[in-house]
Amino acid sequence: MTIRTDSLQATYDFAQIFVSRLRPHSDQATILTLHGDLGSGKTSFTQGVAKALGVTDVVTSPTFVIEKIYQIAGVTMWKHLIHIDAYRLASGKELTSLGFDDILRDPGNLIILEWPERVSDILPNKVVKLEFKFIDEQIREIKYEEN
Repeated sequence: MTIRTDSLQATYDFAQIFVSRLRPHSDQATILTLHGDLGSGKTSFTQGVAKALGVTDVVTSPTFVIEKIYQIAGVTMWKHLIHIDAYRLASGKELTSLGFDDILRDPGNLIILEWPERVSDILPNKVVKLEFKFIDEQIREIKYEEN
């Protein structure tokens, strides 16, 4: 499916609806792969997901730290939201050294992975793919697969 958002709030609203329809995997973490150029709305979408899940921390892009882990409080399907930005990585081996295998094994983890093409060599087959496109200063196009 493809949608267009015309504001930051519309991107947040879409993220909330999207995550409310998402169902966790029983045998591994649920992974959302976010594809798209800089400024296409990937981090804004992640902020909307975090808000929908009740994360109270400020969510920013983990470009320089690679990974941020947020506790999810309250009644939800997941225990942790893990936001990974693979932009600075050359291969999945670098992500593996950060404990990605352990994170992946826990069905209580919702992983949002920006720049997944950089680490595609270690990704499982079961991922939910979202593609973001910058249309203009306000409008973003988001293509996604239903879970």
